[in-house]
Amino acid sequence: MRGLGFQKDLKFSWKSIYPMLISCIFVIISQLSLTLIPHYFSSSPLLLQLCFSVALLLIITVLCRIPKRLLKIYASAPAFVFFNIFFMWIVHNLVIRTSVSLVTNIVLNAECALLLFGFHSILYSDPGWVINEDSTSDQLIETEVIGTAYLEEEEVLRTENSFPTMRVRYCKRCKAYIKGFDHHCPAFGNCIGQNNHLLFMVLLVGFITLEASYIVCSNQCMEEITKSKVTGRPMLESTLSGKLVISTMLFSLLQVLWKVIFFIWHIYCACVNIKTDEWINWRKYPEFQLFHPQAGQSYPEIGFINPYDKGVLANIKEILSPRT
Repeated sequence: MRGLGFQKDLKFSWKSIYPMLISCIFVIISQLSLTLIPHYFSSSPLLLQLCFSVALLLIITVLCRIPKRLLKIYASAPAFVFFNIFFMWIVHNLVIRTSVSLVTNIVLNAECALLLFGFHSILYSDPGWVINEDSTSDQLIETEVIGTAYLEEEEVLRTENSFPTMRVRYCKRCKAYIKGFDHHCPAFGNCIGQNNHLLFMVLLVGFITLEASYIVCSNQCMEEITKSKVTGRPMLESTLSGKLVISTMLFSLLQVLWKVIFFIWHIYCACVNIKTDEWINWRKYPEFQLFHPQAGQSYPEIGFINPYDKGVLANIKEILSPRT
């Protein structure tokens, strides 16, 4: 199915400055608050420090929601991601850089630059827009049970054998129909669909690689300063820069842990050729429903079947290759 002219509004608006400022303030508050962990729990095991970090971030998130709701100004998730990367980049270049080799510094800065470029690309990418509900609602026949866009001009959508074409789902956040819709990603400020799924996977790997590199660099910095204690230099935990090194390392560890799990999930989805939205809401889509008649019951038992599974190699090629 070809797109019907839906375009994202990319014009700059002064109203977008306020969510960005809120996000920047939230990043600064959360990152500085995490320095309390090495200050008060420097002798605690790493796992316990990670648990304290999660609890502290949850508390900050809840507290920051109160003034945001009162002022009716909400943060921007993509801006939050950007400022976290920028904050860690500043800590690296101001504190950690002197403790690692020149090659390591070049590699980490290159990773950061490539990641930001990819982040900008997916932010303004076309995931596979089909129709804007507001602009041509008279052409749209919405079926809640199937959850698929049916256009009167395109009878091909009604054929049972056109599975790739039928995989058009509705995103409530964007109010649009998207080919190969997987999910709406708040962090990237865009839907993940047929056209940008591969870029999404690459960016996940990029984030994991960058944060893992940062962990290695910050650990080297900690070891370097620990070895220099005999020279009379202050302990790492007693300086703000040292606390920032440890707190940002803890933050990176948390990010790597959940992103690795998230990446493994998407690898699994690619191998069996199923979308996140389809896996969660499979009862909405008839092609995933397998009916088992039960003796003595009015309604048959509904089971799950995946009609799109064509084998691992064919599935990976199909789900990661954009089609027009």
